[in-house]
Amino acid sequence: MYQKLMEQAVKAREQSYSPYSGYKVGSALLSKSGKIYLGCNIENASYTPTICAERTAFFKAISEGVKEFEAIAIVGGKDTLSPSCTPCGVCRQVMVEFCSPDFKIILGTPDDYKIYTLKEMLPYSFSQKEL
Repeated sequence: MYQKLMEQAVKAREQSYSPYSGYKVGSALLSKSGKIYLGCNIENASYTPTICAERTAFFKAISEGVKEFEAIAIVGGKDTLSPSCTPCGVCRQVMVEFCSPDFKIILGTPDDYKIYTLKEMLPYSFSQKEL
């Protein structure tokens, strides 16, 4: 299943709109129901409205009423896939809002990937429990 997610993330990366950085990112978010939501990064000339691939996938799913997730695969790079494309802090915080600490984050390439938990990626997160 994780390799399939990585392959879907590569597919999503093809839709990236990244004319300023040239860094194309794709993600494939697996819901608990088994449906996969794809996302790509979308840049903007003023940078602030730019959105990451991970949040694109999450917001697509959430806007359709889905709020339970198993895993996300993330790939990115300029010309080729980088083995070190990790989610930014804002994306990690969005993951904390909707995912359990054991949510899986798959990074790398379809042929060589590593699996991390959300707790490993953001050990001291701020969540609803702190409010």
